Amino acid sequence: MFSVYGVMGRLFNGPLDQMQQVGGVNTLTRSRAVARIGQDPSSSDTGDDLRRALPTEAPHKPIAAYAQVQVGATQRRPLSRVSEVMSRQLLTLGLSATVLQGWQFLCDQGIGQAPVVNEQGTLVGMLLRADLLRAEHLPAPHAHPLAWRAWLAQPVAEAMWTPIPSVQPDAELRHVARVLLDSGLPGLPVVDAHGRVAGFVSRSDLLRAIVNDPPLDLWS
Repeated sequence: MFSVYGVMGRLFNGPLDQMQQVGGVNTLTRSRAVARIGQDPSSSDTGDDLRRALPTEAPHKPIAAYAQVQVGATQRRPLSRVSEVMSRQLLTLGLSATVLQGWQFLCDQGIGQAPVVNEQGTLVGMLLRADLLRAEHLPAPHAHPLAWRAWLAQPVAEAMWTPIPSVQPDAELRHVARVLLDSGLPGLPVVDAHGRVAGFVSRSDLLRAIVNDPPLDLWS
C-alpha cells in the first residue's frame, strides 16, 4: 500500500497502479523557492556495506562444499516486503525548521535526505541535501550576505519535495523499486496507517539486501 502526503494532509492511499495515475507524483513538485526539479539517481546514503567474510581455506572435498552450501541455503528465507529491509531509525525534520537547521541535521546525521513532519508527526514532505547544493537553487556567489542569510533562514517547507510518496511496511519491494525509478528519489519514507513516519527504505537498502541478505523474492 502506498500513500502520498503533502502539507494539506494525505492526498492518496491505495495500490501502486492507482498512485501512478495521481498527477504530480511521478514528476514530484516542490514548493515555491525551488522551482526546478533535478533528478539525481544516486542515493546519498552513507551507511557502510556489510561484507561477509570469505573462507580462508577451501573444503578438501567438492561434495562437502556442496553440502555446506545446501545447508546454508535452506536457512535463507527470501525477502519480499519493505519491513524486511527498511531502516527503522527515526530521523525526521520538523516543518518549522529552517534550511540552515535542515542542512545541519543532514550533515550531523550523515544522511542525504530526511522526511519532514508537521506538529502532529504526520509526513508532509522530504528534504534532500543534494538539492540544497545545486547552484541554481543558491544565491549567486556575488550576492549580498543578507541574501545568503535570508536563504538559510527560510523554512524547509520552501525547499522540500511535496507532495511526497510514501510506503507502508507490508508493501512489496518490487513496487518500491518501481516508484524510485519513476520519481528519481533516493528512497521513500515508511509510514503507518496514520501517516506517521516509521522508518525509511532507500536504494542502498535494496542493493545491500541483494548483496548481503537472502534472495529477494520480487515476484511472489
